[in-house]
Amino acid sequence: MRALITSLAFAAGLLAQPQVRTGPAVGAVIPKFSAQDQNGRTQTLAAIAGPKGALLVFYRSADW
Repeated sequence: MRALITSLAFAAGLLAQPQVRTGPAVGAVIPKFSAQDQNGRTQTLAAIAGPKGALLVFYRSADW
């Protein structure tokens, strides 16, 4: 019984924590930007987005 009460108290504490915003919401319009690609060329969001939008993946390798 004590473990159940502890578990419920812990779960309630997790639910009470404010959510951290990590980026734009799904479907939100993000600001225009440009960045360099792996070849040093400047790319814009408009240049890479297709008819369904774009998926950007930021990857940091171990050799940076």
